[in-house]
Amino acid sequence: MSSADPLLSMVLGISVTAALCAVLVISLFTVRRPATAPMVVSTVIVAAALVVVIAAPPVALSPAIGVPLTAVGIAAATIGGNPFTRRALDIATGNRVRETPDGGILIIAAQESDPENTRTLMRGGTVIGYLERVAAVIAITVGFPEAVAAVIAVKGVGRFPELAESEARERFIVGTVASLLWAGVIGAIVRLNLG
Repeated sequence: MSSADPLLSMVLGISVTAALCAVLVISLFTVRRPATAPMVVSTVIVAAALVVVIAAPPVALSPAIGVPLTAVGIAAATIGGNPFTRRALDIATGNRVRETPDGGILIIAAQESDPENTRTLMRGGTVIGYLERVAAVIAITVGFPEAVAAVIAVKGVGRFPELAESEARERFIVGTVASLLWAGVIGAIVRLNLG
């Protein structure tokens, strides 16, 4: 069977949609408490979907398959990027940075453990992460990946004053790369699958 076979294309489209649904479900269960094992499973599923789409690129999918694939892909990239990014941040920082409910970080002044010397930096990181992933996956899906550079630029300009702290710089770099990598790969899966 060639990759131009419409039946094979339909089966691949449905399979990739099911794989992204599985990633979305895993992500929804781990969004409050990211853990390594579910993120490894999600990453393997996403990597397998990417390999399948690259190895057997389908012909143009019907809207009956393409629309759900796109919707699930955008949701998996946006929501699934949260636990993936947070777990990457925990690993990178060795769990030494405390997170606020809105995705900010608590910085305690050096040499002191007094709660009065605690400052919150990078508030709203969770919401910003969701927005950057939505923008990135949509940009890639519609064939305009250059827009991702604008997303990074806007985020960098908005966060620039807070990047004086080393913890903030580290979190900004690791978080941005992990978040955009997740959204970019899923965006590429959707884009390649749509033909």
